[in-house]
Amino acid sequence: MTTDIAHSASLELPFKAPFDWPRLLRFFKGRATPGVEAVEDGAYRRAIDWAGDAGTLTVRLHPRKRCIVATIDGAASRHADALAAPIARMFDLHANPKAIGAHFAEDPWLAQLFDAAPGLRVPGAWSGFELVVRAIVGQQVSVKAATTIIGRLVQRAGERIDDHPHEHTAWRFPTPAALAAVDLAKIGMPGKRVAALQGFAQAVASGDVPLDNDTVDATALRAALLALPGIGPWTVEYVAMRAWRDMDAWPASDLVLMQSIAARHPSLVRPTQQRARTDAWRPWRAYAAMHLWNEIADRAGAARGG
Repeated sequence: MTTDIAHSASLELPFKAPFDWPRLLRFFKGRATPGVEAVEDGAYRRAIDWAGDAGTLTVRLHPRKRCIVATIDGAASRHADALAAPIARMFDLHANPKAIGAHFAEDPWLAQLFDAAPGLRVPGAWSGFELVVRAIVGQQVSVKAATTIIGRLVQRAGERIDDHPHEHTAWRFPTPAALAAVDLAKIGMPGKRVAALQGFAQAVASGDVPLDNDTVDATALRAALLALPGIGPWTVEYVAMRAWRDMDAWPASDLVLMQSIAARHPSLVRPTQQRARTDAWRPWRAYAAMHLWNEIADRAGAARGG
């Protein structure tokens, strides 16, 4: 770690090669919250707050070493050591491609997909709260449409950062309390989804769902989320993959995943029929999901799936 008098710190965080930085950035770029985070010039950037201090996080791939370089500008830079772990989780730096590849090697579907993208990671999330908001907003709409609505939420309930140096990351994501209280009329979502979103935000604000508390058991969090109106198994498994780093999470009802499996084996149409096939991918089902989604994204040249 290096720090200078301009309140900036840089961390070099290692990974096990191969590491598919272009596809990781593609995933983040297609889902970046407008105003809060951006992918530009080969880097991921967002405004952050940590322990009461604000700053900007910028993450790039090191040009020579097997590591990413995370730069924290602003007062938050004093917490650089504490930020190393969440950044590593977000960019899935602890993945072991060798072990994952060995597990998939005997599977005719996954072996081929893994060979095409051996460094594929499961993109994480800076905030579990943000990710659940994204998942609720994204129900039954395209990735692009969800991103548009998320941008509107930020404008209505977020906070503009004065004198922020990066225009595309000059907003703070809405707090749970702010999102629970704001008027979301004509935001572009059905009334039931708005109610589900604000009910979830209120549950987090009140402490009933301690989403970003690392000390809370993931099983308890799953149950707490599932108990909320408008949140089903897909949302919970998607959040488990990306926010809780459950590498065996599997969003069984995901339409793209279901179609991908059925296209390979027409008799496997419903999630119950597909279960025996997908259970063979344990304990790496989250990576299997990423490879199946990635195949579609590669073919379409666009952000689809997840």
